[in-house]
Amino acid sequence: MSTPAIPVDPLELAADLRHALGNLVRALRVGDELPQNQAGVLGLLVREGPHTTSELADRQRVRHQSMARTVTLLTEAGLVRQERHATDGRKLLLAATETGTAALHAQRARREGEIAAAITERLSPQEQLVLRQSVELLRRLS
Repeated sequence: MSTPAIPVDPLELAADLRHALGNLVRALRVGDELPQNQAGVLGLLVREGPHTTSELADRQRVRHQSMARTVTLLTEAGLVRQERHATDGRKLLLAATETGTAALHAQRARREGEIAAAITERLSPQEQLVLRQSVELLRRLS
């Protein structure tokens, strides 16, 4: 005899999931060396290649002035470099430097290490299996 399925309220589940993921992300940010806005821009440049400041502002949904400040900070730190656009010499493209790419990867590796340690320390082998299966479900939501 099977047990009846417990009905799930999608709105309640969504709120619980948002809260849990938000707490996880905030906990991981504590040890970050790069502020979130800079890491976001760097991640975009590493994934997609060079962009103009305007393109980055559009992609990150911020004002051009805010992005220009972020780009200045990244450039001064040696994490981003400017280069002329191949077909329109009036435009400047921004690209991640090797140092910037390494900094982004180091921050990601630190976060993944913290998550791995928490998984090992706080979850039973059975719970780890459930979490593994849940990752695909989370991917399908995005």
